Amino acid sequence: MDAKLTLKLDQNVIEKAKSYAKTKNISLSKLIENHLDFLTDSKEKIAVTPFVKSLSGTITLPSDFNHKESYKDHLSKKYLK
Repeated sequence: MDAKLTLKLDQNVIEKAKSYAKTKNISLSKLIENHLDFLTDSKEKIAVTPFVKSLSGTITLPSDFNHKESYKDHLSKKYLK
């Protein structure tokens, strides 16, 4: 059941939040509701945002993937051009 809530916030924070919500195509009310729900969810042991949860399983790496070597390659390409 939805209920009305009145909040008093800094105008700059409100404007930035509205802009952020618009870029995510979500209402400011829903954005705040999702955040408060996340903060108060007692089942969460590790702070993982809903967005990060949605990414879970999207990348499958080979079993022999060497993340340290991959990162070294990345840094070499970035800084040793």
